[in-house]
Amino acid sequence: MRWGVKEKGDQRIRFVIRAVSGKENMSQLCREFEISRPTGYLWLKRYQEADKSLTAVVERSRRPKNSPRRTRPELEARVMALREELGWGAKAIRHVLERDEGIRLGRMTVHRIIDRNGAIREEDRHKPALVNKVVF
Repeated sequence: MRWGVKEKGDQRIRFVIRAVSGKENMSQLCREFEISRPTGYLWLKRYQEADKSLTAVVERSRRPKNSPRRTRPELEARVMALREELGWGAKAIRHVLERDEGIRLGRMTVHRIIDRNGAIREEDRHKPALVNKVVF
């Protein structure tokens, strides 16, 4: 049985219903649904922990709850203030921050902050590199 993109949630629900019935061997059921046994037991555990609610087995977000290494908001504000004041790019802003304020940020970090805040105009963006076609 192949997992279809549209019916992944339905497959999980079918698996849990059949596993909870206790009529089938867990190993065979996992093989039939093409999942590992730890995954099968994880789905059963989620189902049981949610007071036997089938909605507990749907796909969960993999996004982290927090980002401990994310740049602090006050640093982002300082980068954006320099961008507005000077109009310079990431490389120059990075240099000014390090020289004048002792703040060390990577060039790409500064660029991502500027981009994330919508301060890069479309005409200032570089076009993607073209791949040369090799003709034989």
